[in-house]
Amino acid sequence: MIEVEDLTKNYGSHLGIEGLTFSAQKGETVGFLGPNGAGKTTTMRILTCYFPATSGKAMVAGYDCFEDSFEVRKRIGYLPENVPLYGDMIVDDYLAFVAGIKGVEGRAMKQTVMRIMGDCGLETVVGRPIRELSKGYRQRVGLAQALVNNPEILILDEPTNGLDPKQIKEIRKLIADLAIHRTIILSSHILPEVSLVCERVVIINKGKLVAVDKPENLTTNLGDGSRILLRISGEREQITKALGTVKGVAKVKPTDDRGDGDDGSGGWGFVVDLDMGADGEQSILPMVVSNNWKLHEMRAVETSLEDVFIQLVTEEDAP
Repeated sequence: MIEVEDLTKNYGSHLGIEGLTFSAQKGETVGFLGPNGAGKTTTMRILTCYFPATSGKAMVAGYDCFEDSFEVRKRIGYLPENVPLYGDMIVDDYLAFVAGIKGVEGRAMKQTVMRIMGDCGLETVVGRPIRELSKGYRQRVGLAQALVNNPEILILDEPTNGLDPKQIKEIRKLIADLAIHRTIILSSHILPEVSLVCERVVIINKGKLVAVDKPENLTTNLGDGSRILLRISGEREQITKALGTVKGVAKVKPTDDRGDGDDGSGGWGFVVDLDMGADGEQSILPMVVSNNWKLHEMRAVETSLEDVFIQLVTEEDAP
């Protein structure tokens, strides 16, 4: 459904994106990740025909975003980070207005608007001015305007930006429901959200592609070794330094929490990264015993998508 090949965009002397290549298949939800200024919004604006690329090719539903922009626009719904709403308009009037712009026929318009409002959970705000709605409901209206032309493809830029946890959960469920019949490109800073919703992840940094894979593959394949969590009673700095000398330990990071006692008698927390193939228990337990520390907890910690994201971006930023 979406094919991006060697895509580059220059803003004068500034390079927005360079040589991006990735795809999204029919019915797939793809997470689009990168730090601020990485080029995510630039890429989305090219895919939605907001402006052309400097070079390369972007195809949506078989149509070229530059040569056949009207055909592309018929098949996409776009939710930008700052939702384009008219606060003085009534919710259903606004959606009818957008439907008209997108070419929905007059006889079908009312039925389409009511169906989309139902899909987006907007039945309770029919007849209300948009300015009176909560942030969560305004975000729902933004999703609804992207859906009024029944698009095959949805491009969502930070759809949960500024929402509280309850609203984020509601929008996440809505996106998951919408994904059943559509291809979705989703940009988000909330990485656990991407892990839950997206089947594949595209990570870019400084305008360049860093990684493309399934979230579970990224967290498995990109880790240099395993990670364990320890909780130990004793002198914190001494434990940190001693653990760092253990064979197979790559990095030791004390956590911010501690045990119930002021001296950490309930156990200080330490996250320990191990080299590939290192045996955590066999390497660390002798150190604990020889120092007469009290070990409260030792368990494996899964590498998260956030860990992978930080690792990849940090590696790209390194000189």
